[in-house]
Amino acid sequence: MAVNPEVAGRTYPPSAPYVVSRAKIAEFARAVGATDQVHFDPDVARSRGYADVIAPPTFAVMITQQGDRHVMNDPDAGIDYSRLVHGEQGFEHHRPLVAGDEVQATTTIEKVRQAGGHSMVTMGTTLTTPDGEVVTSSTSVVVIRGDEA
Repeated sequence: MAVNPEVAGRTYPPSAPYVVSRAKIAEFARAVGATDQVHFDPDVARSRGYADVIAPPTFAVMITQQGDRHVMNDPDAGIDYSRLVHGEQGFEHHRPLVAGDEVQATTTIEKVRQAGGHSMVTMGTTLTTPDGEVVTSSTSVVVIRGDEA
């Protein structure tokens, strides 16, 4: 079953606020093999001009996926999550995520297209603070495998 192309352009409500913590940053940094102490030691982070430890760049995916959840759960989109394959992910960081940040994800379906019997859905997600500061912009493409895949 193809994804409904009419959902292209749809923007979903922001996700619940996510508070970035030192513990989550350290856990993620260890998981991805990041060893720079800027992710673990507040004094090192401060010596480099940050208010607290900073997250590795790909940490943002944990938060952007909260916004993507709206797309996956939208019955109008017709996405069969069991057939989803992650195609690509890109980030534009306007500044690092810092421990203590509170951000929420707002996702827009930018494009839906068919290719080789599959649906390709491009989503744009923006992480913003409560006062509207854009911290990270993300683009992801997911492939919903067709019936023959």
